[in-house]
Amino acid sequence: MATIKMFGLDGQEKGAVELADEALVLDRGEQAVRDTIVARQAYYRAGTASTLSKGEVNGSNRKPWKQKGTGRARAGLKQSPVWRGGGVAFGPKPRDWSVKVNKKVARLAFRRIVSDRIADGTLVVVEDFALSAPKTKELAKALKGLGAENALLVVKAADEALTRASRNLPSVEVATARGASAYQMMLHAKVLVARPAWEDLAARLADAGKKETVA
Repeated sequence: MATIKMFGLDGQEKGAVELADEALVLDRGEQAVRDTIVARQAYYRAGTASTLSKGEVNGSNRKPWKQKGTGRARAGLKQSPVWRGGGVAFGPKPRDWSVKVNKKVARLAFRRIVSDRIADGTLVVVEDFALSAPKTKELAKALKGLGAENALLVVKAADEALTRASRNLPSVEVATARGASAYQMMLHAKVLVARPAWEDLAARLADAGKKETVA
């Protein structure tokens, strides 16, 4: 059994929760993690960069000067890439950067990242994220006490008060236990899981392990 420490928002240790060793994976999955993270980063690429080739630059096809007798290098048209204001040779064009990742690979990547987080102690359980008011200052103070200014807050269900309190903290993100991605789990320095959301996260890990073994 893996043991994960549990804290209160005041930073005081409140006990621990346990997770079956079968739900964790530490002996494989490095390539799955890489493929999943690369695919997520590629998804965020707009792919809208575009340049004009020599055939797309406005201008005449008239030769700038005659072929011979001037003592200058021969030139065919002013839209040539070797000229200032001409086209771009092999420049970028709009494209789709998306990369396909199989479901089993994504599940393995998620399990491996969460397992590593648990092993190195950067994933902890928090009793509750209940705030007296949806104030950024109050949440920032609580996170500082937990040493988690850069953190992913994992909750059971969408919490409007917590979302409002965290949206002005650039290094803090809120996600549900069922919806958090491997990329989100890896992006932040710490992962704080609300106690009510812990069962959902543990169930997700166990479920992913079962689906990976299905032929």
